[in-house]
Amino acid sequence: MTSSAADSAADPVPSPAPGTAPAPGRTPVPPARRITGAVWAALGIVYVVWGSTYLGIRIVVETVPPFLASGGRFIVAGLLLAGLVAWRHGPAALKVDRRRLGSAALVGLLLILGGNGLVNLAETTVPSGLAALLIAAVPVWVVLLRTAAGERPGPGAYGGVLIGLGGLAVLTLPGLSGDVGIGGVLLVVLAALLWSAGSVSSARLPMPANPFTASVYEMLAGGVGGIVVGLLRGEHRGFDPGAVSTGSWLALGYLVVFGSLIAFTAYAWLLQSAPVSLAATYAYVNPVVAVLLGALILGEELTWPILLGGGIVVAAVCLIVSTERRG
Repeated sequence: MTSSAADSAADPVPSPAPGTAPAPGRTPVPPARRITGAVWAALGIVYVVWGSTYLGIRIVVETVPPFLASGGRFIVAGLLLAGLVAWRHGPAALKVDRRRLGSAALVGLLLILGGNGLVNLAETTVPSGLAALLIAAVPVWVVLLRTAAGERPGPGAYGGVLIGLGGLAVLTLPGLSGDVGIGGVLLVVLAALLWSAGSVSSARLPMPANPFTASVYEMLAGGVGGIVVGLLRGEHRGFDPGAVSTGSWLALGYLVVFGSLIAFTAYAWLLQSAPVSLAATYAYVNPVVAVLLGALILGEELTWPILLGGGIVVAAVCLIVSTERRG
């Protein structure tokens, strides 16, 4: 998925998970939205494609270094999106002042380098389904960060936080998630925290008015950051592009085209054409899709802690989203 300005702190729709990319900037929502066949089609794309990005990442990092993979993915996606924006709206649509460019770059580093990059690194040892369930707790961290910033999301949201933290405890306690090392699990938790920080920051910083333009600069900044970190980690040493498997190349192409462009465009359209509360349901459908795909395609084990903890986290996210939307 692409990236763009994430949801504002006043807008409780959670940002997409770091295996994917953030939601577009806040758009005024009319009082009523018709739920047409096109809406369900777009929602289906978001459900399946964004849920499948964790599987795609797991396949990519089998033969491609994690930060080089993440950085390369978002640089290519950012350039493609820039071309689309210039084609649809003219090159002037990409012009932003230095302040907004700096804000978009910072948000991109938090979301893409910190969020997506760490998920890539973690998935070298952590099953894709478990990573998706841990990232599903992003709305929990967002509520806590908003509280730290002086907001009061409400008792329902705090109830969701308590439930979500309980689910995370089940997922992260050493030894409960099978043979998965605690180090990889903690990397995903850190990725979720950085993603949440980027989401909250995007609501408080002066961002480009066009969410697609914001996405371009976030992706390019995060992508370049990923390449730099990969080089500093020495990921280029001994890396032979010729040794990359066909599966990894196909998965990387899938992440760029389907995850970063098609699904993001579908989600951006949904925010303008459907009830935002309906669009927000991706937050608790995506991890279910990711877990099922990981088990069916990669044979990832579904242990009782993963099923129990994941179910608790998904329930918490559902509570947070539904409660805040009612507010």
